[in-house]
Amino acid sequence: MKKNVLKITAVLGLTTVLLNSCGPKENTPLVYFPDMYFPVAYDPLMKAQDAYSDHENEIPAFVKNNFATGLSPVEGSVAQNKDGVFEEGLLPKTPDEYNAGYDASKTVTGSPLNPANAAKDLERGKSLFEKTCSACHGVGGDGQGPIVQSGAFSGVPNYADRDITVGSVHYVITNGRNAMGSYAGQLSAGDRWRVAMYVMDAFKKGAAAPAAATATATTAAAPAKSETMTTETKK
Repeated sequence: MKKNVLKITAVLGLTTVLLNSCGPKENTPLVYFPDMYFPVAYDPLMKAQDAYSDHENEIPAFVKNNFATGLSPVEGSVAQNKDGVFEEGLLPKTPDEYNAGYDASKTVTGSPLNPANAAKDLERGKSLFEKTCSACHGVGGDGQGPIVQSGAFSGVPNYADRDITVGSVHYVITNGRNAMGSYAGQLSAGDRWRVAMYVMDAFKKGAAAPAAATATATTAAAPAKSETMTTETKK
């Protein structure tokens, strides 16, 4: 009988402790990490204030931004669409859309970027190509980058042997093709055009000059309604 009483007492005591530990925490006596214990969801346009007091937040970045919490991207990060040449929702979603988009992209012979900035765009395109693409494609565009030469990967084509346009190069960079994956996560919308321009300028004898007065970017017919397939002849 005595043992049963002890068991019942132990069970009741343990239950009391567990119930109290799961109870309301509005009046917790001590919190070591309040920013983790009381998470604060910020509206990017709201005025940034200290979450645990009434005084204004004095963080310099917020002060400089008129106390708004929505700050500019960190330097060096990939901006989503700084050049205004991309519509995420219009990327191909099925194999048929992809193939139709690729075929349509071959008719694009000029980029939508400002022709006045062609020299700077090509310079940046060269830098990005050498940092991002040359490991497989080679700095000479011959498909003999260090990864290929090591034997780890094969089948990378030589640009000189390919029937490509600035539009099709950009389409592949954006959506991937065969063994090559998409580089939309590594290069911004405008930078993908800059790399495509450089590929054509360096390896296809300048066939990829940016859109001149006779061609500018616009949205093409479905399913190629992405940034990769846009040309319109000006009258």
